[in-house]
Amino acid sequence: MSEHELMGLLEIEFEEVGPTRVTGSIAADERHHQPWGVVHGGLYTTAIESFATTGAVEAVKDQDMQAVGVSNMTDFLRPHRSGRLAVVATPIQQGRTQQLWLVEIRRPEDQKLVARGQVRLQNVPA
Repeated sequence: MSEHELMGLLEIEFEEVGPTRVTGSIAADERHHQPWGVVHGGLYTTAIESFATTGAVEAVKDQDMQAVGVSNMTDFLRPHRSGRLAVVATPIQQGRTQQLWLVEIRRPEDQKLVARGQVRLQNVPA
């Protein structure tokens, strides 16, 4: 698997990428279902980690640093079967050695929250 193949499988599309906000969308359809017909929670966890890490890296790259995830806590709030989902990531805290990001995944048609998560990242030398 290439370095970007996992993100390709999720069809992650970024709209805005910056050190304090990352937005975009992910695919969520029958290809991503668990055996019971709804999107697998691993899709949400992976998307949350991907969006948080993207923003965290943007926040420290000019300091010759990178950010690596050390924890990911994801809450699954409602089932979803099919359709792209909107993703928004914003920092809760950005410090010298660590960052904490909040990521929300919503259905675009009614803005209902499908999943949310927090990712703690460590800032390390690049």
